[in-house]
Amino acid sequence: MIKYFLSGVLFGVILVKSEVVSWWRIQEMFRLESFHMYGVIGSAVVTGILSIWIIKKFRIRTWGGEPIVPKTVPFQKGQIFGGLLFGFGWAITGACPGPLFALIGAGFDVIVVTLLSAVAGTYVYGLLREKLPH
Repeated sequence: MIKYFLSGVLFGVILVKSEVVSWWRIQEMFRLESFHMYGVIGSAVVTGILSIWIIKKFRIRTWGGEPIVPKTVPFQKGQIFGGLLFGFGWAITGACPGPLFALIGAGFDVIVVTLLSAVAGTYVYGLLREKLPH
């Protein structure tokens, strides 16, 4: 477990030092005033695309020897609603769920409200899942 904890701490430090958890950087992105966040997100997308291509091309296996088979997910209209809701929440709070713990660890105590809201939203989604469009 310690290796996962240390990996998480390292990832949190990288998020804070690269300023991708900065409220100001996030607001700049949503106002189309800066390329910083688009560059970070774009490089993550390109890295993901290249990683999947390499896994498929060279048939890379896990440490245990099992083949890695990326799942194809069919498009559903709920993804649009979920993406919009996620984006609105991100724009309003200035934080996406990924770096919430990094922000709290960096001393931004008010983010605890955002974390609790994210947990409550997940709980409500679980309750309403069967009634929502998928």
